[in-house]
Amino acid sequence: MAIIAPDIGIDLGTSNTLVHVRKKGIVINEPTVLVVDKTAKHAVRAIGEDARTLLGRTGGELTAVQPMSDGMIRDFEMTEYMLQYFIRKAIGVSRLVKPRAVVTIPCRMSPIERRAVRQAALYSGIRKNGLTLLEKPFAAALGCGLPVFDPVGSMVVDIGGGTTEAAVISLGGIVVSRSVRIGGSKMDEAVAAYIKRDFNMLIGDRTAEEIKIDMGAALPLKEDRKALIRGRDLITNLPQTAEISASKVYEALKPTCDAILSAIQFVLEKTPPELCSDIVRGGIHLTGGGSLLFGLDQYIATELGITVYLAKDPLSCAALGVGQLTDNYEWVHRIVKSAYLHDEADE
Repeated sequence: MAIIAPDIGIDLGTSNTLVHVRKKGIVINEPTVLVVDKTAKHAVRAIGEDARTLLGRTGGELTAVQPMSDGMIRDFEMTEYMLQYFIRKAIGVSRLVKPRAVVTIPCRMSPIERRAVRQAALYSGIRKNGLTLLEKPFAAALGCGLPVFDPVGSMVVDIGGGTTEAAVISLGGIVVSRSVRIGGSKMDEAVAAYIKRDFNMLIGDRTAEEIKIDMGAALPLKEDRKALIRGRDLITNLPQTAEISASKVYEALKPTCDAILSAIQFVLEKTPPELCSDIVRGGIHLTGGGSLLFGLDQYIATELGITVYLAKDPLSCAALGVGQLTDNYEWVHRIVKSAYLHDEADE
């Protein structure tokens, strides 16, 4: 039995949490959700994938809890419980020395929000002097294979469930960044709001997500597609079926896509000229689940006139990035100083 726990990397996201174990790779990739029994002093009944199947179907004594919102901790106790569960599932519990960990966080996090993430990680079983908080765009850039430690500008746009973060990275640190609380969840809400407005029908989060994946687009489609959806009529409170079109879903998602574009433009406007020329040559790299929206890369490229690349595995880029740090832990010391100075300048 190993006495010292292996180093781990945690991509703590609004929608999904991924855990990378040193020399093993990504071993956990599950939704950031729990199902809690309200009558038993908030006893947790299911976590992760087991809890996802119950989303929108709980009632009475059971309720679904999403402890992360817009990339921030909304429920500290549930976040701690969830992290503890994932860590034990990834590396077991029979270790005398606790693991070191690298945990992703959004850019522009306030000191109070950073402290909340740190405390949740420490209470869940991370070694006190072995915790590193890493800004997510940097982790995503590392996971994409970009030269983050070289004197070359690289631009990454990570579109997650709760936040979109655009950053320019060079020499082991973030030079300019922009974080907006818009992501995949806002897209789902936009689809649900459109159906509620046009059809007086209420649909669940999972249905809205499925519509976004199947019919959503950032560009107008040449051929308009239609599909039947089911939900609850807001007037009669009875089940209802309606036919929606892809063109209407595109219109519903357009404001969110425009907000993502505005965040990218802000970062480019603040980027030093030499790094801008690097970005023109190297392009913009999209990561995160939200980047999988059909045509989003083409939309950004058309508006900005810069080549846009969709990462090979956009959902796992940040986890792969922190995984590289756990496999090469000496790299952490090359990042912390530059990240610290960047935060000081911003605050």
